Amino acid sequence: RYKRMDGYKTLWQPGTDHAGIATQNVVEKQLLAEGTTKEELGREKFLERAWAWKEESAGIMTDQLRKMGVSPAWERERFTMDAGLQKSVKEAFVHLYNEGLIVRGNYMVNWCTHDGALSDIEVEHEDHDGKFYHIKYPFADGSGFVEVATTRPETYFGDTAVMVNPDDERYTHLIGKKIKLPLLEREVSIIADSHVDMDFGTGVVKVTPAHDQNDYEVGKRHDLEFITVFDEKGILNDYAGEFKGLERIEARDIIVKRLEEEGFIVKIEDHKHQVGHCYRCKNIVEPYISKQWFVRKEVADKSIEKTNAGEAQFFPPHWINSYNSWMGELRDWCISRQLWWGHQIPVFYCGDCEHEFASLEEHPKACPKCASKNLTQDPDVLDTWFSSALWPFSTLGWGNGDVEMDKLFQSDDMKDFYPNTLLITGFDILFFWVARMMMMGEHFNGQLPFNHIYLHALVRDEKGDKMSKSKGNVIDPLDMVNKYSADILRFTLAISAAQGRDIRMSTEKLELNRNFTNKLYNASKYLQMNESTFPDMKGFCLTTDLGKYMASRLNQATKEVRAALDEYKFNDAATVIYRFIWNEFCGWGIELSKADKGSIIELGAIFKEAMKLLHPFMPFVTEYLYHELSGTTLENSDSIMIMNYPSKTKKRKEEKKFNIIMDAIVSIRRAKVLVDLANQKIEKAFVKIDGISDKDKKMMLPFITRLAKVTDVEFTENSIENSVSDIADSCETFIPTDSIDLSSIIAKLTKQDEKLQKEIGKLNGMLNNERFVANAPHDVLAKNREALSDAKAKSAKVQEQLNSLQA
Repeated sequence: RYKRMDGYKTLWQPGTDHAGIATQNVVEKQLLAEGTTKEELGREKFLERAWAWKEESAGIMTDQLRKMGVSPAWERERFTMDAGLQKSVKEAFVHLYNEGLIVRGNYMVNWCTHDGALSDIEVEHEDHDGKFYHIKYPFADGSGFVEVATTRPETYFGDTAVMVNPDDERYTHLIGKKIKLPLLEREVSIIADSHVDMDFGTGVVKVTPAHDQNDYEVGKRHDLEFITVFDEKGILNDYAGEFKGLERIEARDIIVKRLEEEGFIVKIEDHKHQVGHCYRCKNIVEPYISKQWFVRKEVADKSIEKTNAGEAQFFPPHWINSYNSWMGELRDWCISRQLWWGHQIPVFYCGDCEHEFASLEEHPKACPKCASKNLTQDPDVLDTWFSSALWPFSTLGWGNGDVEMDKLFQSDDMKDFYPNTLLITGFDILFFWVARMMMMGEHFNGQLPFNHIYLHALVRDEKGDKMSKSKGNVIDPLDMVNKYSADILRFTLAISAAQGRDIRMSTEKLELNRNFTNKLYNASKYLQMNESTFPDMKGFCLTTDLGKYMASRLNQATKEVRAALDEYKFNDAATVIYRFIWNEFCGWGIELSKADKGSIIELGAIFKEAMKLLHPFMPFVTEYLYHELSGTTLENSDSIMIMNYPSKTKKRKEEKKFNIIMDAIVSIRRAKVLVDLANQKIEKAFVKIDGISDKDKKMMLPFITRLAKVTDVEFTENSIENSVSDIADSCETFIPTDSIDLSSIIAKLTKQDEKLQKEIGKLNGMLNNERFVANAPHDVLAKNREALSDAKAKSAKVQEQLNSLQA
C-alpha cells in the first residue's frame, strides 16, 4: 500500500501452495472416517477428493486475508497446481534433468513411515529421554566379547561390521577379528575407522550402513554390505529372524528383553539425545536407503555467491549468518515424495528397452529410443517446495506456455517484477522456501529473485508462549476482526512488529488501539462540528500560525514514517503516526484550535493528509474518514489507496513559537497544582522569557490564557517575588501568591511529607534487618526496595514544593 501510493508499479502476488503431505493426510483421515482408504478409492478418485478439499480450504484462507484488509492483485491469484504452474514445474524439472542436476539413485534419506521421504529441513530434532543399551557382541571363536553401546538395538540385525578407532590402544589387537551377532549366526568383522570417538560410550561402535547416516558413509568407505531390516512402514523383515513382523519402535523392548534372557545385556543407562521427528506428523524419522530423486546441491552455488556479494539483503541482517550456515552444509535435496497429491514426476520408463526420460508432454506417445508405446510414469510426486521454489517467476508466466489463464499476464511482467523488490515471510521457512527460491531463481534467470528479504517473527500469546491447539491459546484473527475490526488488528500487529522480536498478542493491546481508533473518530467529529468539508493539502495555502505549526509537525512525522517504512521498521512507523495523531494533533492541535477557530479548516486538511499517512496500516477507517471530511464517496471520487503518499517539506519557523506556548501552558498548570488550584481559573500569571517580539507575544497570549485557564498572562524578563514558580525548557512561569492563603496548602504538604517519612523509616528498617533480608523471598525484597525508592522520590518532590511556597 505504501509503495503503491508512492507512485510505484506494484505487484503483491497472492496464491497458495498445494501442501502435499498435509493435504494428503487430511483427505486420508476423512476417508478413514468413512471406512475406506485411498487405495480402495483409487488414485484418480482420491485426487478428485483432494481437489475438492483444496477449493474449500483455499477459499477460507482467501476470505481470511480479504477480511484482514490485505491488498494483493486478487485477479492474479495462483495455485501451485493450476494448469500454468504445472507447465512451469515440468519445464524446470526437465531442464534440470537434462543438465544432470536432477538425478535418481539409492541414497540415505530421512524416512517417515507415514509420509515417506523427507528433505533434511523437514526433520525436527527434539531432545528425547532414551536409553543407552550396552550389549555383548561375542567373538566368533568363543574367546570373549566386546561391549557395544547403542540407542537403537532394533537395528542391530543390519550390522555388517563393528568398528573401533585405529588409534585406540585398547582395541588395536582386535582389528580384523570376527564377531558373531547376538541371537544370530551371522558373522561380521571388527574394522578400524577414525570416525569412532574413543571417549564416547565403550569406544566400540556397531556399523549399520542402511540405518544410520554416519554408518552409511563408513559402509561406502569400507565396501560393507547394506542390509535394510524393516520395510517402508517400519515393519521388521526376514533379517530380524524371530522378530519379523514387529513394528520397529514396539519391537525395541521385546528385543531387549530377549537379549537380557540370553545374557547379552551388560547394562542399560538413561541417555538424553536428539531424535529426528517428521515436521508434519511428529513420527520418529528413520535414516533409510531408498531410490529417490534429488536436486544436486551445485544448483545453489551461484545464488550463495551472489547473496554474499550483497545482491540480496536480509532484514534483520543477522539472518544472513543463519542462511550461510545452512547453505554451507547443503546436501543434495530429496525432491521425490511417496504421495498421490502433488506434481507427478515427469519421468517415464520404457517397458521394452528400459530407457528413462523426462518429458514436458503429459502422455508421451512413444519411447524416444525404441519407439515403444509401453511407457509408465514414475508414481512419486515432487516435494511441495519444488513448485513453491519457482513462485517468483512461474507466477509471472515463465514456462506457462499458452495456458488460458496466463493471458492475464503481460509480456513484460518478468521485466517489471523480476527480481521482486521485497519478500516478507516467516523465519521458520527460510530454508524450506527462501533458500530454494534463491537457488532456482538464479539458476533459471541469472538473477536472485529478491533484493530484500524481511523475515518476521512469530505471533505468540500474551505470556510469550507459542500458540497451539493443545494449549488452547490460539487467537483466531477473524475473531479479533469481528470483535475489534481489521484496522485495530492490523495496527496492533504493526506497532508490535519490532524486527527480530516475537509479537505478544493480547486483548489489552487491542483495547489500547481501539481507543486510538476512537480518537480518530472523535477528532473527525470535532472538525465537522465546525466545518462541513475540508480541502486537500495539495495547493492549499495555510494562513494561520497554528495551521502552519501542525503542518510542520505532520512533515516531521512523514519524514520519520517514510524512513522507518523504507527500512521495514513497521513498529517505529506506527509509533510515530500514533504519537503524532494522539499527542500532537489531538492533544495539542485540537485544543489550541479552540483559541483560534480560523485554524480549524486548515487542521481538517492536515488531518486528511494524516489519514493518507496512516492508510497502509488502517485502510478501512482512513478511507471512511477521508471521504467524510472531503464530502465525497468512493462512488464519485478516487480511493485514498491510490492517492499520493504524503511527502516531507521544509521545517517551519512556527515550531519554536509553539514550543514556547506549550511549555508555558504546561508550566503554569504545574504551578497551579502547587497552590491547589489545578482546575480553577486564576487571575494572573507571568511568563519569563527573553527575546520575544511584541508581535509574537500577541500571537501567543490567546493560546496560553485559554488552555492554562488564566485571565491575564504577562510576559516578563524578571523573576516575580511572592509567587510560586515552575521552570520549563524554554521559559519560567510565576503565579503571584499575595491573594492566596498558603497556610492550608503548606499544612497539607507537611502532613503528606510526615507520612512519607514514616513509610521511608519503616522500609529502611526492614531492608537493614539482616535476618529479614536473608529469609524474605526475592520478589518481596525487590518490591520493598522499589517502594522505598518511590517514597524517597515523592518526599523530595513534596519538600521541593514546600520550599517554593515558604520562600
